[in-house]
Amino acid sequence: MHTDVNALFANLWQDYVAVTPSAKKVHQLLGSSQQDDVSNDHIALRTFNLEKVNLDKLAAHFLALGYEQCGEYHFEAKKLYARHYEHPDRNQPKVFISELLLDKCSAYLRDTITALVAQIPADAVIAANFLYSGVHWQLSQATYEHLLAESEYAAWVAAWGYRANHFTVSVNELHSFSSLEQVNTTLKQAGFLLNTSGGEIKGTPEVYLEQSSTLADLQPVQFSDGIATIPSCFYEFARRYPLANGMLYSGFVAASADKIFESTNAR
Repeated sequence: MHTDVNALFANLWQDYVAVTPSAKKVHQLLGSSQQDDVSNDHIALRTFNLEKVNLDKLAAHFLALGYEQCGEYHFEAKKLYARHYEHPDRNQPKVFISELLLDKCSAYLRDTITALVAQIPADAVIAANFLYSGVHWQLSQATYEHLLAESEYAAWVAAWGYRANHFTVSVNELHSFSSLEQVNTTLKQAGFLLNTSGGEIKGTPEVYLEQSSTLADLQPVQFSDGIATIPSCFYEFARRYPLANGMLYSGFVAASADKIFESTNAR
């Protein structure tokens, strides 16, 4: 596992931009010319609740770097469970990890995902690079489509494997923008498509968090039976509001996160 939190995030970022070329354009649009004020609020990772690769196995990489478990979240319709983690140094990004509850899925999906995960070498999961190691298996496009019909989430992880599903611009830290509406307008004027599920802005100042996101980039994937272009990763934008004690809210809002997941939808 990594011993340096900055090195881990640098590697996660390099892997993310390799399949999310629009991310660099976002930085150019939102960063002020004097300095790079595009600060990362959080990343998100996806997995399955199988013993080998469950949420706890991914979280162990962050716990080893001083992160602590904070909130937990349930997404009944999407059959997901999630937790978020924070570092004592508030300047470090938060981490949101979710897992698909396979016991709530069809036998086909369960068996397919179990067979894919079985191909991951046991020591790969504790290797320093696991969180940005991608796929460890062969996947046919037909299997991807079959998974997609039941769970966008399962299909995405099967196609893309282990990597940051998104990074998140902290709108609070931007020098040239004071609202999420301004950020969204700038993105749309530059040709970005936004996730409109649940509205362009999910959340309100009353729940202390507003979020929006781009739709995932479309990138080619080498399946075992050919190449197809599918949604990869996206960029999120978060504006946090102060609690009564003056500290910015640091958690997540399940109803909003539920819609953010849909930024990678292929249908």
